[in-house]
Amino acid sequence: MGVVFKQSFSNLIITYIGFAIGAVNTLFLYARFLTDTYYGLVGVILATSAILMPLLALGVPNTLIKFYSAYTDERSKDGFLFLMLLLPLAFIVPLGLFSYLANEAIGSFIGQKNAIVEDYVWHIFLIAMAMAYFEIFYSWSRIHMRSVFGNFMKEIFGRLVIFLLLFAVHFNYISVITFMHALVGVYLLRTLIMKFYAFSLRMPKPSLLFPSNFSSILTYSLLIILGGSTAVVLLEVDKFMINQFIEIEKVAYYTVAVFIATVIAVPSRAMHQITYPMTASLLNNKDHAGLAVLYRKSSLTLFIVSGLIFILVLLNLGDLYLLLPENYRGGFYIVLLIGLARVFDALLGNNNAILYNSDHYRAILWLGVLLAVLTIILNWVLIPITGITGAALATFLAVFLYNLLKLLYVRSRLGLQPFSRETFKVFFLLAGVVLLFLYVQFPFHPVINIALKSLLITLVYVGVLYRFRISEDVYALLSRYFKRIG
Repeated sequence: MGVVFKQSFSNLIITYIGFAIGAVNTLFLYARFLTDTYYGLVGVILATSAILMPLLALGVPNTLIKFYSAYTDERSKDGFLFLMLLLPLAFIVPLGLFSYLANEAIGSFIGQKNAIVEDYVWHIFLIAMAMAYFEIFYSWSRIHMRSVFGNFMKEIFGRLVIFLLLFAVHFNYISVITFMHALVGVYLLRTLIMKFYAFSLRMPKPSLLFPSNFSSILTYSLLIILGGSTAVVLLEVDKFMINQFIEIEKVAYYTVAVFIATVIAVPSRAMHQITYPMTASLLNNKDHAGLAVLYRKSSLTLFIVSGLIFILVLLNLGDLYLLLPENYRGGFYIVLLIGLARVFDALLGNNNAILYNSDHYRAILWLGVLLAVLTIILNWVLIPITGITGAALATFLAVFLYNLLKLLYVRSRLGLQPFSRETFKVFFLLAGVVLLFLYVQFPFHPVINIALKSLLITLVYVGVLYRFRISEDVYALLSRYFKRIG
């Protein structure tokens, strides 16, 4: 796990830099340089594209990671990789043709409440296609244990270009309409660059000699669509359905609150870049003991880091909202609910990687489909009643139930569970820090207040972790750091 922690650190730094740029874009530039309507439109386009992406990817990103390490000869690897490039076209081509022929009908459906969305059907399709192939090329690099460049492209590149485009809108170098078109170009360019990098690691060789386990690969790919779609529906369908029921401006307000909470998921995203292929390898090698260790330690490490970020966000939320335009304030309960869901995600460690790379993936995928349907129903019921807070509540309930069932399933089928005494120690530490700082408020500028309170919270939290050696991995990392500065 120490190796995982070390390799994940570069991805963690990159991901946080990306989130810092994304924070500037989401919390400040979008909110000030675009109208609420166009900001909401961007949210609807990206959320709908993300929902469509797993279907267009045809499960290939996961299939690459699950099966690649099982091939030993170069010829089989070439046939497998070439197949992975072709499979998504089975959905992309017919869906693209359908979008062309039924463009007006699709536009009328997604724009029934907000007509402005009707003209952006092709934007949604092209961005979804770019997202799908980006994930394929990203997985292509990850199976060669090269995740840092892909993580840079995923987390920093697109956000940085959008940062520049938003300033171009602000200074009237381009119009808002041009910005919407350029948004498509950003995702296509990102995918093209990722393709060149992936092919530099291993150039695909056209081969009609498909692997002998072709039927297993195809079955897994088709079923994994359900898993990918479930995860995306749980995260993105709320924005799509807000657009279907209430004014599109509300999507902008909701997007800001959700982004604030989503920063909690950054450590999980960084660590999963390396734990996912490691989990697949452990399962392929039937190393049950190694898998158990990875499961527990990934859970504890992610809970420690994500828990700290959660309380930092929650305890500084009042000052943070003072920095935003007035329309974007008032999302405390959205941040709380989505934040709790993200912490629960982190607490499960590499649970998803275990499920999707084991022989039990079929059952959990169908379970995910039922919960995705539940998410849609909850949004359908709660959004008209309580607005965007209802969307957050629907997401929290669905994610909580989904994660609980995944946790129980891995425990019953594989005899693995991620919790230890240290898990409960971290829980009580987090609760204690919240009680200690809940009513602490400084009378300075919000930025100074946030910096000062965050520093004090982090010092107390890290100090207790280090003093009582709650996590050996975290203790070892801190010890090396203290030796360098001491």
